[in-house]
Amino acid sequence: MLEIIGFAAAILIGVSLGLIGGGGSILTVPVLVYLIGISPVMATAYSLFIVGASSLVGAVRYARQQLVDFKTAILFGLPSIAAVYLTRRFLVPAIPEELMQIGSFDLTKDAFLMLLFALLMLFASVGMIRKKKAPKETEAKSTEQKNRAGWITPLVVLAEGIVVGTLTGLVGAGGGFLIIPALVLFAKLPMKTAIGTSLVIISAKSLIGFLGDLSNYEVDWTFLASFTALAAAGIFLGSYLSTKIDGSKLKTGFGWFVLVMGAGILLSEIF
Repeated sequence: MLEIIGFAAAILIGVSLGLIGGGGSILTVPVLVYLIGISPVMATAYSLFIVGASSLVGAVRYARQQLVDFKTAILFGLPSIAAVYLTRRFLVPAIPEELMQIGSFDLTKDAFLMLLFALLMLFASVGMIRKKKAPKETEAKSTEQKNRAGWITPLVVLAEGIVVGTLTGLVGAGGGFLIIPALVLFAKLPMKTAIGTSLVIISAKSLIGFLGDLSNYEVDWTFLASFTALAAAGIFLGSYLSTKIDGSKLKTGFGWFVLVMGAGILLSEIF
């Protein structure tokens, strides 16, 4: 029964990616671990492929509508891709199976990854729930400010690409909830273009990151293909619903859902 619910949740993951450009990937690992019964380490690997492939479907749809900034995608994506590949290829396998023991609590590698994932879910949920005021149009900046922003902005985008890539490699989430605000605030992209560009970045870094796992784990391709197909179908449904539903309201509701799930995972792993 739980496995059936898990496959149904795959569609929800795709719907979220198609509707708000992120958020759904944060559900992939919990679904794989708690509903399908896959180990946390393997679930983070599978999540990279599922999120990467389904995001690629969405990215193609946005690209056809000319809602992808490929220059920014390359600037953000290259350091992110390198970080996620190196994390999956070398860092994750290097983490000891037994990290430490605090009283009766034994911090294993699996528990560490799930705790990190739960904290990331809580952080992501706050960003989705919090209502941000639309920035007001301001007068043109001075020449000095423009020159300063000219070299600061690429550095910030590069740095965030590395951070997001490393987190993606550790927990298997696409990181759209981190990428989209960065593209809007630092790269100054319109929201819809930021969503399309985010999907391109997520698909590239997730799929390439997954390549780092192929030499470390044995992959169940039959399961992976069927789960990914459902998530990809959800992308089409989410893209259609985006024209019918207020995405901001849905994002807030989804944020509360992620908050509850993150808190539940945190408590279950600790106690």
